[in-house]
Amino acid sequence: MTKIVRNTPASSSGSAGNPSFVGTLIPGSERSSGHVDFSDLFGDAKIICVTLDTGARVTYCNDYLLHLTGWERSDVIGQDWFEFFIPPKIHDLRQLFASILSEEPLARHHENEILTRSGEQRLIRWKNSLLRSTAGEVIGTASIGEDITERKQTEQALVQLRRRSELILESVGEGIHGIDKDGRIIFENSVAAKLLGYTVEELRGKLAHDTMHHSRRDGTPFPVEHCAIHAAKRDGVVRTVEDEVFWRKDGSSFPVEYTTAPIRNERNEITGAVVAFRDVTERKESENKIGRLNRVYAVLSGINTLIVRVRNRDELFKEACRIAVEQGGFRMSLICIADRGAMKIVPVASAGKDAELLTAIETLLLSSEGAPNTMVVRAMMERRAIVSNDSQSDPQVLLGERYTKSGVRSVAVLPLIASNEPVGVLALYAGEIEFFHEEEIKLLTDLTNNISFALDHIEKEEKLNYLAYYDVLTGLANRSLFLERVAQYARGAANSEHKLALILFDLERFKNINDSLGVPAGDALLRQVAEWLTRVVGDANLLARLGSDHFAVVLPELTQGQDVRQLVETAMDDFLDHPFRLNDAVFRIDAKAGIALFPDHGPNAQTLFKNAEAALKNAKATGERYLFYTQKMSASVAGKLTLENKLRRALDNEEFVLHYQPKVNLLSGKLAGAEALLRWNDPETGLVAPGRFIPVLEETGLIHDVGRWAMRKAIEDYLRWRDAGPATVRIAVNVSPLQLRNRSFLAEIERATNVDAQAAAGLELEITEGVIMGDVKHSISILQAIREMGITVAIDDFGTGFSSLSYLAKLPVDTVKVDRSFVVDMTAGPSGLSLMSTIISLAHSLNLKVVAEGVETDEQSRLLRLLGCDEMQGFLFSKPVPSEIFESRFLALESAAFDPRVLTR
Repeated sequence: MTKIVRNTPASSSGSAGNPSFVGTLIPGSERSSGHVDFSDLFGDAKIICVTLDTGARVTYCNDYLLHLTGWERSDVIGQDWFEFFIPPKIHDLRQLFASILSEEPLARHHENEILTRSGEQRLIRWKNSLLRSTAGEVIGTASIGEDITERKQTEQALVQLRRRSELILESVGEGIHGIDKDGRIIFENSVAAKLLGYTVEELRGKLAHDTMHHSRRDGTPFPVEHCAIHAAKRDGVVRTVEDEVFWRKDGSSFPVEYTTAPIRNERNEITGAVVAFRDVTERKESENKIGRLNRVYAVLSGINTLIVRVRNRDELFKEACRIAVEQGGFRMSLICIADRGAMKIVPVASAGKDAELLTAIETLLLSSEGAPNTMVVRAMMERRAIVSNDSQSDPQVLLGERYTKSGVRSVAVLPLIASNEPVGVLALYAGEIEFFHEEEIKLLTDLTNNISFALDHIEKEEKLNYLAYYDVLTGLANRSLFLERVAQYARGAANSEHKLALILFDLERFKNINDSLGVPAGDALLRQVAEWLTRVVGDANLLARLGSDHFAVVLPELTQGQDVRQLVETAMDDFLDHPFRLNDAVFRIDAKAGIALFPDHGPNAQTLFKNAEAALKNAKATGERYLFYTQKMSASVAGKLTLENKLRRALDNEEFVLHYQPKVNLLSGKLAGAEALLRWNDPETGLVAPGRFIPVLEETGLIHDVGRWAMRKAIEDYLRWRDAGPATVRIAVNVSPLQLRNRSFLAEIERATNVDAQAAAGLELEITEGVIMGDVKHSISILQAIREMGITVAIDDFGTGFSSLSYLAKLPVDTVKVDRSFVVDMTAGPSGLSLMSTIISLAHSLNLKVVAEGVETDEQSRLLRLLGCDEMQGFLFSKPVPSEIFESRFLALESAAFDPRVLTR
């Protein structure tokens, strides 16, 4: 057995803590005192022991090496160490072995991987020694090795973790520092140092609160007990703060947003706090700018909406000031108008006003010495906005101290210019310093231009108001004004419990006179009839001309026992006897009349009017000179019943069809969509006009069934066109008021669209403005649910429902369809064109698409394109056509721009 004489005590340690020794190899089998073999020294230790001869063959190994590598001793002894245990990638270990044999000091310690039987690599730290014979000759090496694989991996992981932490700390883009329990900075990243104006070395060890957090934004002391960072190291609660400042080395401050959390040790004890902060100066400035612009946009939107609906100047001024204060958040707003007769500028409306400040402004404007130097006069004279963004210290502000007392820090005065002449100013007073900048002034200049346009429009409209309520030819009230008067008289009759009579009458043979004698003679006759009626009735306010030869008389108070029949007969006799002179000839004119009494024949003006018209129609049909309305006048009712029965059969017999009218993109000229329009193909009479049968559908409730059919049919056509290959477009289907109010309407839509995943993408629902405005809250909830299904929503006949764009902004809709009347008025004069422009601009500001209805001329198309309208629909391109014609004529050509000249109208 091989023995080693221990010549050196194992008192020193190598780099790995392994015992160090040098020995002499003694051959023989005897054990004696002072001799020990390796198995005695290291047999139970988790240390590798191995000896090699000078040829690197294994002469001895302990059990631990065998346990670690999985080999048997018989497999190992005699094997070349490098070929058996060393991975092929390591090429320089034989040189190292040679260095060991040469007793080079550096070769005594090294690390390398060895291979196990399973192919696993284990990292070993070696301490190498020489083996000598008793003669002192080097006969091999003895090596002690420690498996440091796991330790090395742990060390590397810790190093990577430390590097990763440092990298994260430096790369987060936020300032980060930590404090100990005393509040002193124990670590920080370079971002924190840069933001605070220090070096990292300067910050280390400083009291964080005293260094960067000692004062509030206004410079007043910020006690440490109020500091969220110190609170976090007291109670362990994570906090985020958004409205404080940190202070730089140079004494300046900057707004910060920071999050602070406690630092804990391995025993979960709080040892300090960490803070991550960022400089939010740019964000705050951006937020302030956005806030300012949003306030100005709110004023612009509100006042533009006001302009659309307002009808008198005083209301415009008063509401504009109110909107500026309530929606724009301005401290005060003021409108002044030039009184050229008195040669002074007079405040006419204000809001958010301070009584003392307003009085001071009025006094200053009345002063002959002070007024010329005011911002108000300068704005009018120079025709530009005059701005002060620090009214407290700006010398051009003559009332700076009063403004400061009232909380005003910025002032903008903008001129109102109508017909190229300055007529007044709009003054806005903000509570913030530096409020009015270039973008705000640009928007406010647009706003004052709109107000100026409205002033000009209102002035012209006031001149036309008379014409809006009176018949130009006769000077009598028109239908609208007369109906209002009848309603007022009816309320009075109800309160006083007396009767009222409404008489409608038509002239006989008027068309013959008009055709034979000419329009001037016809007009002369109508004027003479109006004069005769005024003379007989005694009060022109009781008369109206309702149409071509259609007149009305209201008798607001029938006395007890008064015989209306006798009054009418006498009047009609007198009328027939009256000579009307036309073209130097005398004519006798007869008339037919229909009479309805309140409250016998109707509880309100509308019903009374309808029944009087029914009586007149019956008189004309039967040849009677006049008729009172009676419930026995059932001819029209019977006709409706017959029509109702035919419509019920029509649904069962599939007599309803859909015709499609294209919608065209004004910019590209391409097909943009289509509206599905209901038609009834009566087997007896052919296609029936919608105006004749749709009201009956709604009146009888059949609109629910027919509406469901129309929706399903439109989806069916859309899907068929899609599957056939040509490009498809979204189809708009009209929704009846009854459908919208039906509780199961949403479920019906879901059932209709569930037939195909793409069905909703091809459907748009058109709902008239009046229906939506009838119950705005209900409409919003219904429309929101419809849009969530992927269906778009359009407001039909926009402009006829007495809504405002303030409501429009709240409605979940996609499209505004402008009523045909606006398209017609657009080419009639500047006011109509301006109104259309306003509607389009405001709708676009709400991200709504605008479709113009009833476009019939090239001029209308051209103007709409110039105004930026998105789409149009009307006979200029095509009337509604059957689905097969729509498919062949429009869908097949969708990829090309439409040319109106090639379309059959």
